[in-house]
Amino acid sequence: MVKSKLMSISEALDLINDGDEIAIGGMSFHRNPMAMALAIARSNRRDLALIDREPGLAFDLLTISGRVRRIRAAMVTFEHFGIAPGFRRMVENGEVEFIEDVCEGVMAGLRAGAYGVPFMPSAIALDSDLVQLNVKRGIWKVIRNPFNEEEEFVAVKAIRPDVAIIHAHKADEKGDVELQGPKYEDLLKVQAAKRVIVTVEEVVPEDYFRNNPDKLTIPGFLVTAVVHAPRGAWPTSMYGYYEADYKVIRKYFDAVKSGSNIEEVLRVFSNV
Repeated sequence: MVKSKLMSISEALDLINDGDEIAIGGMSFHRNPMAMALAIARSNRRDLALIDREPGLAFDLLTISGRVRRIRAAMVTFEHFGIAPGFRRMVENGEVEFIEDVCEGVMAGLRAGAYGVPFMPSAIALDSDLVQLNVKRGIWKVIRNPFNEEEEFVAVKAIRPDVAIIHAHKADEKGDVELQGPKYEDLLKVQAAKRVIVTVEEVVPEDYFRNNPDKLTIPGFLVTAVVHAPRGAWPTSMYGYYEADYKVIRKYFDAVKSGSNIEEVLRVFSNV
């Protein structure tokens, strides 16, 4: 019999160690694992690293929380609000290291990590200034096409996060997960990561997936922990369940932009 993977948020938090690299699920203001992000922000974890292609609110909150020392991303925006405020403040003040990537780079790295290979070829433009920077950082390398020696391309080193955290719709105690709507890069993050924490709106009985095999998105053997967290993506949206709460997101944006400290920022999520 498979051991139950159901945990509380505090138990799942114990799976995250100081210095871990974390891949955050969702995108922008949609399906962010906010319940888990808030728990990390309120914890004593330190020296964390974050990686994502197009991160959103959870990523920005963790960036400003004081728990993070390095971030790697392609674009960190708040949709129509502009640049993510915590990201901007922490990078401009030199309080976190920023590794600038491109969408193709993050995707290629995650694919390599998910497929178990050391690197992935990409179509990154060779004349980009980022090529020299990221070659120097050791995450990209310009190599020759083995099938055409006259052609060069950028190879991206595999991204293998220590932890992936995603918010999903349903899961059973074994860790089988249903993810509805847009998947973004979450499936790649899950496959590439060493440990996977899934917070969910609903915990379903084991026979749910036996009776509905087409709803199985992530098999349980890839999942380390399942946390029952209804409305765990709020104030970001959850496809089919609730819309993004732009009033709260605006309050967060304004609080961070005005220079509020992390304790004041966290009150945005509790005083509603």
